[in-house]
Amino acid sequence: MTKLSELGPPNLGRPHGSEPAAEVHHFYVCPNCGQLIDRRDLRQVIWHQNPQHERLEFDS
Repeated sequence: MTKLSELGPPNLGRPHGSEPAAEVHHFYVCPNCGQLIDRRDLRQVIWHQNPQHERLEFDS
């Protein structure tokens, strides 16, 4: 399993549009592995674009 920290430092994208009404709207479930992904962290989004990826292990 790959650790999130192994993907490098956080790569936070610039927000577009208004902020979501709730924190939960920053996340989505990966259709391939079922892991919850934070849309604000580009490392996570790109990792889960590969259909053959494995789940990420979070560092804490």
